[in-house]
Amino acid sequence: MKVLILDDNLLWTSRLTRSMRGLGHEAEVLASTPDDSRGAQAAIVDLSSTKLPPEEVVPRLKALGLHVIGHAGHKEKQLHELGRDAGCDQLVTNSELTFKLEEILSKVARTG
Repeated sequence: MKVLILDDNLLWTSRLTRSMRGLGHEAEVLASTPDDSRGAQAAIVDLSSTKLPPEEVVPRLKALGLHVIGHAGHKEKQLHELGRDAGCDQLVTNSELTFKLEEILSKVARTG
């Protein structure tokens, strides 16, 4: 499965990209919202990004037909609410994204 990663933290994105590839998925890191799905089925969005405001990015990704996974720290409840209000299909903590990535991505496959 191909997944777009919209996040401006280079250390995080490189780690996430390696994990995705290790699980047999393709990851593409983007610095802005794409004009098309780029052949991806899902997108992972950092809800704490100031350069990629989730209230703008998430609806645009949803309009492209992507399953959107928003992530933020486990104590950042306001960001999780922001992600829910923006239309994320899944909301996960940063640690869940790190340790349960395969399970999170399997939900994308199930929802089609």
